[in-house]
Amino acid sequence: MDIYQANGAKVSYPIKAMDGAQIQSFNAAEGIRYGVLFTFAKGAVVQDLTDEHLKTLGREMALVHQVSSTVVLKYPRKEFTIDTMLLQPLAVFKPAFEGLEEEYAYLTTAVVQVVIEIEKLDLSKFSYGYCHYDFLPKNFHFENERSLTFFDFDFAGKGYLINDISSFYVHYFMEVWSGKLTQQEADRAFAVFVESYRTVKPLSEEELKAIPYFGFAFWIFYLRFQYENFDDWSSIFFGPKYLKQRVGVIKQWMDWYISPSPNS
Repeated sequence: MDIYQANGAKVSYPIKAMDGAQIQSFNAAEGIRYGVLFTFAKGAVVQDLTDEHLKTLGREMALVHQVSSTVVLKYPRKEFTIDTMLLQPLAVFKPAFEGLEEEYAYLTTAVVQVVIEIEKLDLSKFSYGYCHYDFLPKNFHFENERSLTFFDFDFAGKGYLINDISSFYVHYFMEVWSGKLTQQEADRAFAVFVESYRTVKPLSEEELKAIPYFGFAFWIFYLRFQYENFDDWSSIFFGPKYLKQRVGVIKQWMDWYISPSPNS
């Protein structure tokens, strides 16, 4: 985070103690626990993004990517690959689909299809670096239309930077899916974001055309995250009803962007 801050990226960054340390230890009931204090991200989440918000977001995300595509961190981070985004998650969350064999079979078929499509891409031409991998509006605050702060880099890892842009596109998919926007309105808004991004960093048409596949991978990756972090207190919604609904959302993504069914 210090690297982002030093290069002018708008991120929440860790605050050092008087001795220069960033990681602090705390005596807790469970024993010693560790934590980091970050600067406050001024402002608030904005779901209904105006063109000015989108111009700011595109420009600032591109600046983050300018930094993350050129640095090499001292300590390794996880990598976002076909295996970690698609194949491993499918195996990991399989036990949760007991009694939902039809839904799991659908996900298996869809994963295979998307893997085939990704393997057709010339990924050597895609920008690569450290991804935030959760660029939904809940993870950046706008102080005003021209000022924002990114935070929540918990998923950060190495991968194709189109992963980040795809995770943001999920926001517009959900806006259309929920009836808040038409697809035409969502596409126009996303184009404003892309145009602003390109004023700072190149973004090829080939990368944009890959959003359906990398966006699908985000859904599968996130389902694994929810499964592995489920407990009776923080994720009481996670169960058969939720999984059935979530697979329905993923089917809609597939129908709209990847493999339309005859009745779509």
